Amino acid sequence: MDKLTALSVSIGVLAGVATFLAVGPASGFFFIWAATIPWAVHFLLGASQEAVCKNITCSIFGVVMAWITAMMLTELTADGLFALKAGFTVCAAVIVLCLAANIPQLATIPCSVVGYSMTFAYLLQTPNMLTKEVLTGVSLSNPLLVISISIVVGTYLGVASVMLSAKLEKK
Repeated sequence: MDKLTALSVSIGVLAGVATFLAVGPASGFFFIWAATIPWAVHFLLGASQEAVCKNITCSIFGVVMAWITAMMLTELTADGLFALKAGFTVCAAVIVLCLAANIPQLATIPCSVVGYSMTFAYLLQTPNMLTKEVLTGVSLSNPLLVISISIVVGTYLGVASVMLSAKLEKK
């Protein structure tokens, strides 16, 4: 089987498995969208062991930074200046997120931004998630857990798709 066909079959089969998990037994704590993004990023980073480390470390760092930002947002009063205060809060957090790239383990800024963005996608698009109770709770509603789990699973789906495609290519 040629390389593109093998990779296409591999990704398709594993996407089917991931979808089954996301809408079946892992529904509510494994999000297909939050897995396919780091899965794609794994390939963008070169689909290597180094890509796995960068993807997981920096994406989860982004989740942590978004969680911290969300905690600060829950402290803001809902007044006429809320939008301005929220914008300033996010501005400061993103500056810190990017400056953290001075630490070699956190130097892959796009992955950090992916983790940050996925966390806010979850918090803002899922009703009643951007609350102090959810953010500090020990449950799979907490984005620190649920988005991080999806990032790790998605990254390793990328690894598995590379391995499966290599086996298919040999046949």
